[in-house]
Amino acid sequence: MQRFKNILCVIEHGEASEPALGRAVELAENNQASLMVVDVIPRIPNGMRMPDGGPTSSDLQTAMVHKYEERMEGLITPYRQRLNIQHKVLFGTSFLEVIREVLRNGHDLVIKCPEAPTWLNRLFAGDDMNLLRKCPCPVWLIKPHAPRSYSRILAAVDVDDFYPSQELKTRQLLNVQILETAASLALSEFAELHIVHTWEPMAELIDGLVFSSDTSREKFAYNIDQARRQQQQLLDELIRNSKSNVTRDAMDHLKPLTHLLKGQARKEIPSLAKHLEIDCIVMGTVARTGIRGFIMGNTAETILEQVDCSVLALKPQGFVTPVTLDA
Repeated sequence: MQRFKNILCVIEHGEASEPALGRAVELAENNQASLMVVDVIPRIPNGMRMPDGGPTSSDLQTAMVHKYEERMEGLITPYRQRLNIQHKVLFGTSFLEVIREVLRNGHDLVIKCPEAPTWLNRLFAGDDMNLLRKCPCPVWLIKPHAPRSYSRILAAVDVDDFYPSQELKTRQLLNVQILETAASLALSEFAELHIVHTWEPMAELIDGLVFSSDTSREKFAYNIDQARRQQQQLLDELIRNSKSNVTRDAMDHLKPLTHLLKGQARKEIPSLAKHLEIDCIVMGTVARTGIRGFIMGNTAETILEQVDCSVLALKPQGFVTPVTLDA
């Protein structure tokens, strides 16, 4: 991908973060981008002291930093000949400190392996969800056992056109951003590109509420079929319009496979990803701008809770994180 130039890689889980670090190095190398690698550790409270005149909180913090710097250096060393990699240890709550690092240094992509708490039957949890909701730049969560190269990429878009004009414009721009990023990733991985949009026909939603003898079942069926054709037209139009941005040759080369699914996105997208054995989903995590700290909606969050693949999550233009540099 030629998009990112200032990458931040988070390696909180030691050797388990190797897939994320390898991806970050490869992407930085290909893009001639800068790469900062960080680990985030808890801040030891001031005044904490071991019994019988043991080390102070400052001593303990220094020892912890030294330990984690050594671990980080061990992970980075094999890549030193390929790339100039900066690294540092951050203190505090993981997602907050990662976002503050993004704000301080203008990183345009965060890469990390997700948490994997054994008590939750899902890939993304806790700090990862907060990072996806509130980080101002794209976040790429690399599945711990992800393949070194992807075979199938899924771009999840929303081409419904019934939103208020300003939100519709935001969503359309985000759709193009999703397609550009997914196409670029698919090209670099020599992978299949799949594009999915889900829709719920209004006629089906109101059937049974307003059905009367004056309205035939055939008319409802016709309305649903007409709505399907309109949704397909909107999806085709998005792909055509994006060609000028992604480049026509690239999209023509990829020949993306489109999936127009009737039903709820929170159910259909995870099901499709599992059926196709998708390696990475590219999707948006918020839809609206103008509200400071507006988090991703229930649909995106529910999808993320169900999938078992890597996810590259993008924010719309104008998103403002609620996190500040003040501790």
